[in-house]
Amino acid sequence: MNPRQVAGALSTPAFALGEEQRQIQQMVRRLARERVAARADAIDRTAEYPQDMFELLRDAGLFAIPFPHEFGGTGSMLSAAVAIEELGRVCYNTAYLLVVQWVPFGAILAAGTDEQKRRLLGPLAAGDLRGAFSTTEPHSGSDVAGIRTRARRCEGGYRISGSKIWCTNSPVADFVLVAAKTGEAGTAGAINLYIVERGSKGFTVGRKEDKMGARGVPSCPLFLDDVFVPEANRIGDDGHGFKAVMEAFNKSRPLIGARGVGLAQGAIDLSIEFVKSRVTWGRAVSEYQGIRWMLADMATQTEAARQLVYSAAAAVDAGLAGTALAPVAAMAKCFATDTAMRVATDAVQLFGAAGISADVPINRYFRDAKVLQIIEGTNQIQRNIIGDSLLGKAQR
Repeated sequence: MNPRQVAGALSTPAFALGEEQRQIQQMVRRLARERVAARADAIDRTAEYPQDMFELLRDAGLFAIPFPHEFGGTGSMLSAAVAIEELGRVCYNTAYLLVVQWVPFGAILAAGTDEQKRRLLGPLAAGDLRGAFSTTEPHSGSDVAGIRTRARRCEGGYRISGSKIWCTNSPVADFVLVAAKTGEAGTAGAINLYIVERGSKGFTVGRKEDKMGARGVPSCPLFLDDVFVPEANRIGDDGHGFKAVMEAFNKSRPLIGARGVGLAQGAIDLSIEFVKSRVTWGRAVSEYQGIRWMLADMATQTEAARQLVYSAAAAVDAGLAGTALAPVAAMAKCFATDTAMRVATDAVQLFGAAGISADVPINRYFRDAKVLQIIEGTNQIQRNIIGDSLLGKAQR
């Protein structure tokens, strides 16, 4: 994809919200303010999985949003981005519940067999099943090609051995999509994705991480000791799992960007409320030009991120995929999450001493923003993807 193609993909006006998106926006905004906001601090503080929020999203039918009409969805990633943004304005963790459901759905939709789609996609969209997605390992991090977990062929399927880290949603998931290489250790092997079901012999979910942010949705290590996975649980044709991983990540990255936009907008909302209510030297803090300029920059950066994310989501809806989608999605994820970090940092500054107190909500926004710069491929990886699209792959 050359620079003109990148620019053309992003300049289309297709991201203007339609009536369906506006209705979703209004509905989710109302739900977020009336039902979700009051729970946000407690979810972060206790780091307990918010089952009540999962049930709220399920009962509202939100898990189906981005997926085809046959699964009860809108068929629109732009609609999904709008929903994520509105939830993220008040509660990072509740918005996260949608994302962790959508990533395994996206991988199965992209590369799963007809039987796998029939078996899993309807229940995922309805919230009757929960999934998780696991590629990261202690020695490879964002380097999916460097994973060491192995899947050996055996009668009727595969035997998988290895370990994973940072598998989000794994303690509550009914199944985990696990990336593993075929063949013996020391050989190249092809990467596949396998559906590993809860309760499989030799499959263990480890202790949850005590995280700085994103605390309400647990992330845990996985241990696989000769776990049997039937042939029917391999995603797609042998050797095509890596492509499924990349496609799932590409299509989900605008949603990570939408979380950044929502978080930034929520930080602005809190900052405006704070500076309007605080008085120094006989004047409302909001009357000082320096404060107004800070907020003006925060709002400008957030709106720029919003437009980039909406454009990338609309590009997914328009059918952009693979290497054409990769830099567009990377730009949206990278810019929006970097913006969230900048805006949250400035918001803490506006709060002054109160901003560093764990009793003030803006503290939570700051910690969650840092997480967004790292997950779903660090922002350094996103810059590699964008650079490769402009200059060709670098020698690494």
